[in-house]
Amino acid sequence: MESLPDRPPVVRLPDGTHTYADHLPAGYQPPAGPQVVHVHHAPPDRTLQRLALGAGVGGGAIAAGVYFGPLLVGVLTAIAANLALLAFLAVALTWGVVNVVKAVGGTDGRAAATAVHRARRRR
Repeated sequence: MESLPDRPPVVRLPDGTHTYADHLPAGYQPPAGPQVVHVHHAPPDRTLQRLALGAGVGGGAIAAGVYFGPLLVGVLTAIAANLALLAFLAVALTWGVVNVVKAVGGTDGRAAATAVHRARRRR
């Protein structure tokens, strides 16, 4: 399959209309000033990197921040998930032990549960 020919550049005429460079009207003179670069054609903004480098932070530190930043977020998320799981297990096991003590302990277990319940109310 043959490739399509390259499209000629688009030129803005003085009246504000646009046309292809190969269809310019007779007597058209291109402007002498610099060509306007639109925002979507501009290079990416590197303000933060320039500020960091200007403050004396080396390029290696910036690269490490770019690499280890998301890695640190992932590690902290994993740690938080593990701690949440451990807290859930502690609550579930405590609830189970309390119910077993109430059921098996007879009058002593119920008396102990009642004493704990009253102590918590007084706080």
